[in-house]
Amino acid sequence: MDAVMNVEERAPATDESNAFLEVRNLSKHFPIYAGVMRKTVGHVKAVDGVSFSIERGKTLGLVGESGCGKSTTGLALLRLISATGGEVKLDGDDVFAADKKKLNSLRTKMQIVFQDPYSSLNPRLPVWQIVGEAMMQHKIVGSRREMNERVVDIIGKCGLLPEQSTRYPHQFSGGQRQRICIARALAVNPQFMVCDEAVSALDVSIQSQIINLLKDLQDSMGLTYLFISHDLSVVKFISDDVGVMYLGQLVEYGGKNQIFDNPLHPYTKALLSAALTINFDKNARGIRKKRAALEGDVPSPANPPPGCRFHTRCPIADSSCRESVPVNREAEPGHFVMCHKV
Repeated sequence: MDAVMNVEERAPATDESNAFLEVRNLSKHFPIYAGVMRKTVGHVKAVDGVSFSIERGKTLGLVGESGCGKSTTGLALLRLISATGGEVKLDGDDVFAADKKKLNSLRTKMQIVFQDPYSSLNPRLPVWQIVGEAMMQHKIVGSRREMNERVVDIIGKCGLLPEQSTRYPHQFSGGQRQRICIARALAVNPQFMVCDEAVSALDVSIQSQIINLLKDLQDSMGLTYLFISHDLSVVKFISDDVGVMYLGQLVEYGGKNQIFDNPLHPYTKALLSAALTINFDKNARGIRKKRAALEGDVPSPANPPPGCRFHTRCPIADSSCRESVPVNREAEPGHFVMCHKV
């Protein structure tokens, strides 16, 4: 049985009665072209059978190394890129089955905040137009005056002043630009937001301000987040549940405390040990924490290894890891892991 079926059979999930977003067996394979005729000679399996759910008003943190498929997952489930396969339901609506009219309606429910606040804003538009454009497009407001009033209200919630609505992106700092990006996402009253490395391009001091802003907005507006990041400390602070991705697959999934206090997958342990390298004993002397060593490089998603995709770097892998795909099983209530050795 292949990896996709294993993941689908034992998909990490919350109580379906509370699930606001349900992702089942999501895949995105990018074709590889070669030759004058641009013949398809293979596929990059960026996302390969990923399943998870998010409860209404909660945050799922998605972590992993660069290139593991985190951002592709976020873009595919919003239909900003076309998925190869799978199913996504947002508040009961099938996102992938929606026609153009239905999808346009769903756009008001789901939005995204991109990583780079410098390149994701049109430098030729003032703030009021950047934030207000979607309101007019989706007919949320009926007049220019109503739009301006709403723009001022939204940017105020994001920590900007009314008079700043007439300024252009180059007149703002990086943190302020990201506040504009958040305000733009909020303009259509979304219920679900993908935050794709939303603070990684900012200074550490500014990161905390933006993270606190996102949490405050979630509390006041009941927002549901998919928070994509490689920064484990940020994910630990903002998330309710955490998913760990490696080479296009979700290798571990569970509650925040389960993942950080009791990691099960060797890859998760390696990520945590790399992020937390110093402990202090009772005498306040620095003690270097033993790191879970990873050998070798990440395999190519165009040619993933057979069996467990992590076996080429795993310190405890054996022949079973090289030969068969591990089942995504529930090791403890709500805590799922893809590993033969756990």
